[in-house]
Amino acid sequence: QVQLVESGGGLVQAGGSLRLSCAASGRTFRLYAMGWFRQTPGNARECVAAINRSGGSTYYADSVKGRFAISRDNVKNTVYLQMNSLNPEDTAIYYCAARYTPYSGSYYYMKEDFGSWGQGTQVTVSS
Repeated sequence: QVQLVESGGGLVQAGGSLRLSCAASGRTFRLYAMGWFRQTPGNARECVAAINRSGGSTYYADSVKGRFAISRDNVKNTVYLQMNSLNPEDTAIYYCAARYTPYSGSYYYMKEDFGSWGQGTQVTVSS
């Protein structure tokens, strides 16, 4: 299992941008597919973006397509979520998640598929 630590959350005005980072421990980060999820009170945790081991395949929820971009650096053991054109509906706690996979081309977007989670970082978008 990898240990995950998110950073980069905060308060931003509508229309602004933030970049979240998720640093992973260990030397096998390249063997993990990664995902970014978000959750608001009373709602299920939803995947907003996911990426395969190499970074060549990505998934985005419809609500963030064209605004968010997921990427990873397998040398720095870090996955990123660039969030642009933020709106108040993006306000949530954002979580990084990791899943070991032997399949280099696969990404995952169901929370049940992930075994390692970060502690979350709050993103608040004011109107």
